[in-house]
Formats: sequence, structure tokens, C-alpha cells
Amino acid sequence: MIGLGRTARTGDGPHPGRALRIVTMNIWGVRGDWDHRRALLAKGLADLQPDLVALQETIRTDRYDQVRDLLGDDYHIVHQTDRETDGQGISIASRWPVGRTRELDLHVTDRTADFACTTLLTETDTPLGPVLLVNHFPSWKLNLEAEREAQATIAARAAEEMAGDRAHVVVAGDLDADPDAASIRFWTGRQSLDGFSVCYRDAWESKNPSLPGHTYTPENDLMVDGDWPFRRIDYILVRCAEHGGPSLAVQDCQRIFHEPRSGIWASDHFGVAADLTLPVTSGSG
Repeated sequence: MIGLGRTARTGDGPHPGRALRIVTMNIWGVRGDWDHRRALLAKGLADLQPDLVALQETIRTDRYDQVRDLLGDDYHIVHQTDRETDGQGISIASRWPVGRTRELDLHVTDRTADFACTTLLTETDTPLGPVLLVNHFPSWKLNLEAEREAQATIAARAAEEMAGDRAHVVVAGDLDADPDAASIRFWTGRQSLDGFSVCYRDAWESKNPSLPGHTYTPENDLMVDGDWPFRRIDYILVRCAEHGGPSLAVQDCQRIFHEPRSGIWASDHFGVAADLTLPVTSGSG
């Protein structure tokens, strides 16, 4: 189920061979058989040993911190503050202390009022240099692509302002749109929106160009609507450098939690994990 080894564990300093593992996963709150899902998620995440984690639909209340429950005490955790009434929102976890953070309000029209759509940005000093992790969680409804387009530009502008040319930028999350949607085409540099453009490398596309990579699919018994038209909706995207490809090279990218264990599915989504390294240049040795 997990598949990624840790032979290139992050070390003490920058080096092209050392990998930074990024994971994104929609946890689906505490719905379904949470006791069994919890055990599966906790074991799988421990096996993956991620360095930076973007989680969606996590529960945070005065009594319960779902991310801490799943990951334990080895991570620094930042939670969205403006959450649903049941405590659901998004969260970021990092193996290293988190520096600057920013939370964006993505309620761009009246149609977004019933959902805690947001983007959470955190800056972390990693052994590969400063990384701005952007957990982007736009509106989910099928007919809200116009809102997703506006939300993507808000998030991308904020990432550019916060990171400048100082940090690597990784966008990860449940983006609620497939690769053909305008909002995703915007992220991957295939079209502009609102007079603005960026270019991020899709980690899945980079390593698995011939595979569909579905993360929301009726293969999963927990998926509510089997005729949902968008199948690959969870992404890890790496900002491209001015010259060449992404500023962090994609060493590997795989789906995670995409098979049941003893009849239990971890969530209604599959997750995505990517190993990123410093690009190898002609001067590297």
C-alpha cells in the first residue's frame, strides 16, 4: 500500500541525493468506522515517515486534535483557525519548527459561504532549504469551477508574495478538480487567470505520465457518489525555477492508502506522497 522506501532519508545538509517526503491526504474527519480507519492511517503514516504533511478534513476541537492523534509528538502542527462547526478544517505538520504562517479566506462569492474553504501557508527551514508548503483546499461542489479559479489565483499570489525567490514552494492538497480544469491548468502553467500566471510541476504527472492516478474513485467503497466526474483531484505541485523544471526535483510520486486492509479503507480519498530532492546540476558532485 505504501511503496516508497526511505533509502534517501533527509540528512543534515543540502545534497542532491537526500529526499524530502511530502504527503497530502484527505482524512475524511471521523466519519465511517473511525476506530479502524484511525489504526490504518496511523500505521500507514508512521511507515511513510513523511517530513511535511498537508491534511484536509481534520478535526480540531478543545477536546481532540486528530492530527496529533494520528502523527504523535514528533511533528510541529499548524491548524486552520476558521473551521467548520464540528472542528473540521485543514492542517499542516512538519518535522522541523514552522516559521511564518498565513491563512487565506477563500470565500470569494456567496456560493462558497457554507464551506470552510481556505489555503494554509507555512514556511519551514528544511535540510534542502526553506520550503513554503501551501495546503490549498478550495470549494468542492461540481459547479463551482469559477470559484476554484478565483481561489487558485488568490493562493498563488499569496505564495509568490510570501516566498519570493527565497524558498522552494510546494502546493499540496485536495484541489477538487481534475487536470483538465482551468484551475489546475493554471497551477501547471498551461493557462493564465485574472491576468496572472505561474508554473508548478505536477509530481504525479512527472513520474507517472501514462497512469491516471485517480484519488477519488468508486474503487473505494467509501466514495459516496460513484458517478462523480472528477477522479484525480489530490495533488502535489512543485514551483518551477526560472530556468528549467521544478526547483526541487521529483524523485518519486505514488498514491497512498489506495487499497483496503482487511476490508477497511483509510478514507474516501486516496492520498499522494512525493519524494523531492535538490536538482542535480553539472556542478554537483
